[in-house]
Amino acid sequence: MTSTSPPPGLARFNTLEEHAALAALHETCASTAWARRLLAARPYPTADDLYAASDAATAGLTPADLEEAMAGHPPIGRPKTGDPTSAREQSGMTGAPEALRAEMLDLNLAYQERFGHVFLICATGRTGEQMCDALRERLGNAPEREREIVRTELGKINRIRLARLVEAEAEAEAEIGTGTGTGTDVEEDRRT
Repeated sequence: MTSTSPPPGLARFNTLEEHAALAALHETCASTAWARRLLAARPYPTADDLYAASDAATAGLTPADLEEAMAGHPPIGRPKTGDPTSAREQSGMTGAPEALRAEMLDLNLAYQERFGHVFLICATGRTGEQMCDALRERLGNAPEREREIVRTELGKINRIRLARLVEAEAEAEAEIGTGTGTGTDVEEDRRT
């Protein structure tokens, strides 16, 4: 017989107190509307249900909500100081040649001037050159087209971060179950 209970990490997320779950979701995406929509749909039977809810919430973001979400992302090549999530996601820029870093800075500024917001790309697994190429290419987009690309990229980022959140919750649950961890380990895992 197959179990219908969610995996341990997701089960733990489902049972977090509202303020703790909202804080975890806000770390995933800076949009309050997105986080509240995901919070309201708990509990999630599977991680896929959580990802589908994220996709639907991302698709439903208003322009103002999308702006709020983008404000939570630093420019490519300049991760937030002390933020291991943005540093990890932008690791493709680590060790990039100085010329590429300078070009990325110039292109970021041109992009922000043209579109009025940060260049958003799912940087996980991309090299500095790939991100720079994408930025060059997207500078030529019409604003409406670029807004939809941003929404798609945000959805990819949200899925990756949610997977990490659920995995961190599962790891913390396993540590608690074996007596090797405490509930505070989840917060530490989220910051790494």
